Amino acid sequence: MIHAETLRAEVDSRFDDYLETLFGLLRQPSISAQGIGVDECAELVTQTLRDAGIDARILTTDGSPVAYGEVGPDDAEFTLLVYGHYDVQPPEPLEEWDSEPFEPTIRNERIYARGVGDNKGQFLGSILAYKLLSELGAAPPIKLKFLIEGEEENGSKNLRAFVNTNRDLLSADAFFAADGPMHPSGRPVVFFGVRGMLAAEVKVRGANRDLHSGNWGGPIPNGAWKLVELLSTMRTPDGRAAIEGFYDGVTPPTEFELKLLEEIPFDEAGTKAHLGITEFDGPADMSYYEKIMFQPTFTIAGINSGYTGAGKKSVIPSEAVVRLESRLVPGQQPDQVLEAIEQHVRMYIPDAEITKLAGQPPSKTSPELPVSRAAVSAMEEAYGVAPVVMPLLGATAPNYVFTDDLGLPAIWTTYANYDEDNHAPNENMTLRAFRDGIVASAVLFQRMAEVDVT
Repeated sequence: MIHAETLRAEVDSRFDDYLETLFGLLRQPSISAQGIGVDECAELVTQTLRDAGIDARILTTDGSPVAYGEVGPDDAEFTLLVYGHYDVQPPEPLEEWDSEPFEPTIRNERIYARGVGDNKGQFLGSILAYKLLSELGAAPPIKLKFLIEGEEENGSKNLRAFVNTNRDLLSADAFFAADGPMHPSGRPVVFFGVRGMLAAEVKVRGANRDLHSGNWGGPIPNGAWKLVELLSTMRTPDGRAAIEGFYDGVTPPTEFELKLLEEIPFDEAGTKAHLGITEFDGPADMSYYEKIMFQPTFTIAGINSGYTGAGKKSVIPSEAVVRLESRLVPGQQPDQVLEAIEQHVRMYIPDAEITKLAGQPPSKTSPELPVSRAAVSAMEEAYGVAPVVMPLLGATAPNYVFTDDLGLPAIWTTYANYDEDNHAPNENMTLRAFRDGIVASAVLFQRMAEVDVT
């Protein structure tokens, strides 16, 4: 096994070439939400895989193509499925960029470009890691399969169908992805799952049109008040959902996971000051990270009713709309939670309109598995410091496709700097973060060869 410091020196000697490869990807727009440059970028990623010595090809979906590649012995005892996405967020507002979003620029030891941290600079680290090990005569005796999709920033809407159509092709012993920012302390993060998500809209009505609040005020139902009174029945003062069946199936954290939560660095006072708040919301008997990872949410994402423009308008609103969002935890399913919400709403307003907007199940891998422990150990060796280990993130990703549909343990790491500003103007990745990501994947691939999957 080649150790991290040796790998780092080898990366440094090739770093100009690695930067040029990255810059080529960054110069190619690939905005899935707008359909700009996606096919061209898929071809470029496929060629990048081939240039690294990986057998690669384009695979079609009902939307954006997938760049797929594999390398390693067919009789390998361990197969790792490596995931990434080549699509990026729209760059707007363009006037807030200090340089062109699709012309990578180095300033202050950082690479500035749309997609550099999310996710081109991160998945490229794994491709270059294999190339480096191969050039050093140390390609690990495992099978590597690369799945780089083009719709993550647009909801990965065709990923599940693609994966299930290609189950045999994508069969593996574990799933790995590098995505997201490091911890504010500068330590890498290893996480093993994500919360799910349900988004729904509830629309209630009073009269069949807005009415004069003087001529009609009193006997005529007010759509806004109907909605406000409904919402007041749906949440308890301590922040829990007051909806029967909402928490059915919720799986509490294990003792090992609770211990991991205690070890996550957290600056309570600094966080409150940063957000301009004095108290945290939610159940008082739960820690900050337990609320983030193991407590489902019931969030009002937006409300619309009546008139709030300039001046005054005397009106009884006929209609009121609320957008609700719940982040779901292991043991919950979007449709199960939606049904509970629907039953609750109809107890109070039988004719309310309820529309499901989006849903994605939660997913979690045990951090106690041998493959999970191997990944944590690899990140510690690569970075020279213990990573921050999180049982799961509060955010949502299509992790369930790999854990539930393919039955794989899923490991996620973060290679981008904490202040990468992904999705924002001036997205960036430090040169060090890009360099260290290559080293980290190289160490990880070697460690995976040592995992006993029997």
